[in-house]
Amino acid sequence: MKIFPAIDIKDKKCVRLVKGDFDNKTEYELSPVEQAGKYKDHGFKNLHIVDLDGALTGETVNLNIIKDIVGKFNLKVEVGGGIRSIDSIKKYIDGGVDKVILGSAAIKDKNFLKEACVKFPDKIALGLDAKNGQLSVSGWKENSNQLTLDYLKEVNDYGFSRLIYTDINKDGMKQSPNFEETSKVAEIAMCPVIISGGVSSIDDIKKAKSLNNIEGIIVGKAIYDGDIKLEELVKEDA
Repeated sequence: MKIFPAIDIKDKKCVRLVKGDFDNKTEYELSPVEQAGKYKDHGFKNLHIVDLDGALTGETVNLNIIKDIVGKFNLKVEVGGGIRSIDSIKKYIDGGVDKVILGSAAIKDKNFLKEACVKFPDKIALGLDAKNGQLSVSGWKENSNQLTLDYLKEVNDYGFSRLIYTDINKDGMKQSPNFEETSKVAEIAMCPVIISGGVSSIDDIKKAKSLNNIEGIIVGKAIYDGDIKLEELVKEDA
């Protein structure tokens, strides 16, 4: 089970949103680079980064910060947030990022997802963010009117190497992930799945380990709020 501590970047700061709401955010004192260093010092090997400025603009706004993190700490970094072009993917991969997460752009244009998977083998992760079983896009502001499982069945063989499933209703709420829905996704996915949204305790990590086809889990707000101690969490990281 890989543990992915999370860093969400907005205006060059570490922030956390509740249910993806930009008006409901908490800013933290440590810079993204300092926070990444803290994770590295504790022994974590993987890192989940979301460029929230990128999610809003469709540009690689925080590319330099992310390259700095990759260069300094030798962490396996997955990055998402408004990645809408082959050029943006290439910038991240050239910057040393391990996986580039495609979300809204892949849901709106399946051919973009397919092309990215062909051009960058083993580098593309698909990010599926759902609310009540339906996919949301554009920073979770729009409902795509597509059922998560239907969409996944259509693109399952495109060649993405990881799937990150987020239940929006759970995100930032610390009420445990939606294990039931995640299991349905993991059951049909042709690649390993990462659980995202709502992790509240070490018990959630232990439960995730019991599920099939789960590669890892993303932990964000519970770390920042001190509900999960990094010393405890890193013991679950393998």
